[in-house]
Amino acid sequence: MKNTDQSVGETGGRFSLPPTRLTFCPDPTLAEDGLYARAADGEAVALLWHSPQSLVVPGNYKHFARLETVSAEFASAGCPVFLRRSGGGLVPQGPGIINISLAYPMWRTLGEAAGEVYEHLCAILSDALGDMGVPTGWQAVEGSFCDGRYNLACGEGEGARKIAGTAQYWRSVANQPADGPRCHVVLAHAVLLVDVDLTMAHQYANRFEAALGSGRFYQAAKTVSVAEMLSDADRHLRDETVDALAAAIGRAGVPLQR
Repeated sequence: MKNTDQSVGETGGRFSLPPTRLTFCPDPTLAEDGLYARAADGEAVALLWHSPQSLVVPGNYKHFARLETVSAEFASAGCPVFLRRSGGGLVPQGPGIINISLAYPMWRTLGEAAGEVYEHLCAILSDALGDMGVPTGWQAVEGSFCDGRYNLACGEGEGARKIAGTAQYWRSVANQPADGPRCHVVLAHAVLLVDVDLTMAHQYANRFEAALGSGRFYQAAKTVSVAEMLSDADRHLRDETVDALAAAIGRAGVPLQR
């Protein structure tokens, strides 16, 4: 597992956070829409947000013939299903999950900067969790939902458990000059498991995948929450986590953009 105790390196300024500490977003696929325009205008912006109980799946789930029917059944049971633009896999949302979204302009190419975008996001998360007494690093965690190289995890090797998932999505900025480097907006996103009911979240996720006939199954034992990592977690944990994340974002610069 790679250690995230690192300097972000040469940066392009600081992130701007809204005065609202934690924003509620009824539709998790729309949470970042307001960030894109500001980043396209040259700002580096951040948002901490949460959503109601739901499942978010990538657009390629449209190929499942029963998606519409199953989604309607889950919505009527109190767990709506949303389709997002980016790839990856199924991601749960709901009480006890905090999302971190960063948006900033980037003139480097995806091939040049994608790894640094992930490492920068992981470093922010690890910095915040380290302040709370939770050591982490990044690695794949086989059996976890939306698994990838840049999960933030607690533990080592086969014993590692995912505490946060990360993703990035690039969008081209409109009306650019034909000559010169192209500018994109990078949308980097993390899902942090704070004090979510992991058993319930996995029950919803696995029932959904089974109803579609996808063959996918996620193991709750491959994930862990911040609350489970702390012996003294109390009802103020979500507020403390938001404070730690905001402080870490404030300390972190924007990744090298050119």
